[in-house]
Amino acid sequence: MPPRTDPHPLTGEPFPSPVPAGSGWPQDPARSGTRVARSEAGVRRLAGGARDLATLDARVSVCSACPRLVAWREEVAHTRRAAYADQPYWGRPAPGFGDPAAQILVVGLAPAAHGANRTGRIFTGDRSGDWLYAALHRAGYASQASSTHAGDGLSLRSVRITAAVHCAPPGNAPTASERHTCGAWLRRELDVLDPTLRSVLALGGIGWDAFLTGARDAGWRVPRPRPRFGHGAEAHRHTPSGRPVRLLGSYHVSQQNTFTGRLTEAMLDEVIARL
Repeated sequence: MPPRTDPHPLTGEPFPSPVPAGSGWPQDPARSGTRVARSEAGVRRLAGGARDLATLDARVSVCSACPRLVAWREEVAHTRRAAYADQPYWGRPAPGFGDPAAQILVVGLAPAAHGANRTGRIFTGDRSGDWLYAALHRAGYASQASSTHAGDGLSLRSVRITAAVHCAPPGNAPTASERHTCGAWLRRELDVLDPTLRSVLALGGIGWDAFLTGARDAGWRVPRPRPRFGHGAEAHRHTPSGRPVRLLGSYHVSQQNTFTGRLTEAMLDEVIARL
């Protein structure tokens, strides 16, 4: 396949040469005609108009709606960490990943600066991803126990992974405004997954809140007061058609939790077994 010469929707430059199978660089979900969201209103409009996950992921991957996040993700991709100085960085939003007919949706916080912001695949290339994919592999949902780069052959069965915010935020802390803007992508993701979705695993309080907000905005029945997050917390929501979906909470697989023993492998396995 010859190199593409049409302009990339985000950079305006020609697309890179085709990515060889098995390489570390992800296939670009965007196309020259992929529309770019440059404001909160743009996110709402383009998310709402995405007819399928492929279109949604392509539009997520070129989103430029939050100036602070755009500046940070690109600065990190330019300066790089010394250990990865010889590697290209994705430096863009990380779209969802997994089974397009998922029965289980995992909602995390945001890409890590030198994880998904480097590799282009969510929860890939950092210790949080090591924990999550190893647990999914133990439960039979992941084809392998590690996720090192986008060409490593990993596939998921019945599971899709997404995030409350798709860009790496400074200090791993997106603002309320950034979370609100990015929430429109998750809302549409829930719409598209509605026919197959049975359970949701929220990693951390931000993932829990993002799902409940997205579900409410998508027309799900979300009672007041909202169910409170906690490790092992469980709640049942109903889709607009009345079908129940189980929501389970887990402490996030961040190093702050896994290194300190606040979250253990046994604790994570127990929650995943209930999905």
